[in-house]
Amino acid sequence: MPRALSSIRDRLDSAGVLLSGLCAVHCILGVVLVGVLGLGGQVLLAPEIHRIGLGFAVVIGFVSLGFGVRRHGRIEPLVLGAAGLSLMTAGLFVGHGVPEAVLTIGGVTLVALAHIRNLHKPS
Repeated sequence: MPRALSSIRDRLDSAGVLLSGLCAVHCILGVVLVGVLGLGGQVLLAPEIHRIGLGFAVVIGFVSLGFGVRRHGRIEPLVLGAAGLSLMTAGLFVGHGVPEAVLTIGGVTLVALAHIRNLHKPS
């Protein structure tokens, strides 16, 4: 059973990295397509997308990073992930545009790094 749990935790961390990357791509495309070309603003900048994405990030992050603390005893990935989630949350309150993209991309980068650190065995 412990092996199955480890596999699930690793998959959650991998999903966290993937979702972080997709979020960064969404932010960059949103700024470029809406800001430069004036396309897709109603869909790409919909607040629901950001709230839902943040919800997934919080659930996946705290479950996998929290289990990681129990598994390897390092709190650093959890703290790094929490900092990233805080930046992502701040991005919801600054309005659309470059400040939101900077906060969100910075946040998802920290979250992705936290999941990557969580996947690696302690040295």
